[in-house]
Amino acid sequence: MSLVDALARLDVRIPQFEPGHVWLAGAGPGHLAGLTLEVVAALGLADAIVYDALVDAAALKASPQAEAHFVGKRAGQPSATQSFINELIVRLAQENKRVLRLKGGDPNVFGRGGEEASALSAAGIPFRFLPGVTSAFGALASAGIPATLRGVNKAIILATGHGIDDTDHLDWASLARTGQPIVVYMGMSNLPVIVEGLRRGGLAEATPVAVIQGATTAKERLLVSDLARVDADVRAAGIVPPALIVVGEIVAHRHALGSLIREAILP
Repeated sequence: MSLVDALARLDVRIPQFEPGHVWLAGAGPGHLAGLTLEVVAALGLADAIVYDALVDAAALKASPQAEAHFVGKRAGQPSATQSFINELIVRLAQENKRVLRLKGGDPNVFGRGGEEASALSAAGIPFRFLPGVTSAFGALASAGIPATLRGVNKAIILATGHGIDDTDHLDWASLARTGQPIVVYMGMSNLPVIVEGLRRGGLAEATPVAVIQGATTAKERLLVSDLARVDADVRAAGIVPPALIVVGEIVAHRHALGSLIREAILP
């Protein structure tokens, strides 16, 4: 049965996408297969799409009717400011367009969805959140690392390695003391700071660490190391953002689950 046939058998009911409304949507971790049915439907209904660098531009093929606005951000490169993005989605909605704000992962997991929702609310513009598969869980699944495993962890911590400024860092030592695995978004530029903080919190240098670049896409790369060597290994391998850092014993269980998982990587 084809994908088209399978979708035709589903009674999927999508709320009305009204002119002048904004839907803040997650496009998943990268590969088009990570789009939810609700987001695919929204792509077909939108008049304007405002999308990020982590969104596969191929998704816009589902929206030939929509005007596209690229507002991708990249560290160290000229990028759209958050205030510009807020103003853009407000203006497009005020032009009575159906606006789809499309972000990588989930809009509310380090995606500034709440900030954009606040701007819309202040302007009196109706909006909805459309959840997406957050990059952490997409990356872990693609790499064959279980997010939780009975007898190994009772929680998982999602953290950002990029603060508002150079002084805005998490207390990595306190996070280390929880004994639970940590998935770090946007942490590559601060990797030495993160490693040192985790060491201060008592994590052993042999603690397994995985770094996943371009998760779920054709450019995916996986580096498995440990706390003692990960900074040097990342530099030697040329791993660059966007990448997620996974720290904890769940990384070690990737091998225990067998090698066949790698055969499932999407083309």
